[in-house]
Amino acid sequence: MADVSRISARTAAITPSATLAVDARAKALRAAGEDVIVFAAGEPDFPSPPHVVEAAVEACRDPRNHRYTPAPGLPELRQAIADKTRRDSGLEVAASQVLVTNGGKHAIYTAFASLLDPGDEVLLPAPYWTTYPEPIALFDATPVVVPTDVGSGFKVSIEQLEAATTPRTKALVFVSPSNPSGAVYAPEQVEAIGRWAAERGIWVITDEIYEHLTYDDHRFTSMPVLVPELAERCVVVNGVAKTYAMTGWRVGWMIGPADVVAAGAGLQSHATSNVANVSQRAALAAVTGGLDDVVRMREAFDRRRLRMYELLAGLPGVECLRPEGAFYAFPSFEGVLGREIAGRRVDTTLELAEVVLEEAKVAIVPGEAFASPGYARLSFALGDDDLEEGMARLAKLLA
Repeated sequence: MADVSRISARTAAITPSATLAVDARAKALRAAGEDVIVFAAGEPDFPSPPHVVEAAVEACRDPRNHRYTPAPGLPELRQAIADKTRRDSGLEVAASQVLVTNGGKHAIYTAFASLLDPGDEVLLPAPYWTTYPEPIALFDATPVVVPTDVGSGFKVSIEQLEAATTPRTKALVFVSPSNPSGAVYAPEQVEAIGRWAAERGIWVITDEIYEHLTYDDHRFTSMPVLVPELAERCVVVNGVAKTYAMTGWRVGWMIGPADVVAAGAGLQSHATSNVANVSQRAALAAVTGGLDDVVRMREAFDRRRLRMYELLAGLPGVECLRPEGAFYAFPSFEGVLGREIAGRRVDTTLELAEVVLEEAKVAIVPGEAFASPGYARLSFALGDDDLEEGMARLAKLLA
């Protein structure tokens, strides 16, 4: 039996990413020769844009990129991110308010590290992305889960936030468009929540990684733009991963008040130093380039979104909100649970996901991973043929 005392209590308490775990298991089955359709991974199926790749190739040849560079990021990239933020969301920030990080997860970790003290509480609307609660707990703060469901469109109300607030509440995590629900808050909802947080003196960490992936009449709006008085208590997290199909390049950023960014930069100087220079040069090409590739990818996601929604809505016992943003559907399987599937009684979506993978060779992420049991996340960031085949297998299994 392993001696758990060999591992620090804080690190031992971390729950591995459920989405990556499902994806890894599906890939292991594929490697073993199984024909697995993967709805688990949260990454575009497109290659990174050609001009981004070319910028990286050129960067490899430049000896300047073979050396250490400033820990907060290349000065030209920080400025370009500030310019891109003004262009895309209307938020005016200086380059000194930008910290370039090793992906969006690193930005989230650094934001919480810069803000939280032991005993603080962080409001965390659910369903939430699996990573959010882990760094909160790591810094001896407490995630306070505020549940939403398909009936509310997966949008939290001010009344719910108020009821969950205590004198120890330090921050709110706000995400729109949302992973995993696909929900997009209307501008008036974003503004109302922002004003509530500003009046309460509560920090907001707003994750804008899916800003360019909205559909129908739904549009992304940035909270500190709608509520300027919140800017001094707001940290924006973003990156190139989803918009530019650059998940593997590992470039994200946090934007915030100068003192918070300086604190984060100090932490990063000891934790990781600078982000890989070749990746930074690639990111510079991405954020300074046009959005033609982004539009093309969004059109494909939109087509797949509508098809997945149509197929999910046709499954008996399944209720699904039509995704408004990002590239996920988050259907309720409550009407499926409690019966036998492939000769096995299934009472939870955790069990359902196991049966679906074992019997249909389809990988989905159970809602338990997002603090929303009874639901499951299915990504439509995969090829059209795989989407059709995977949904056909799921329908056959649940028939």
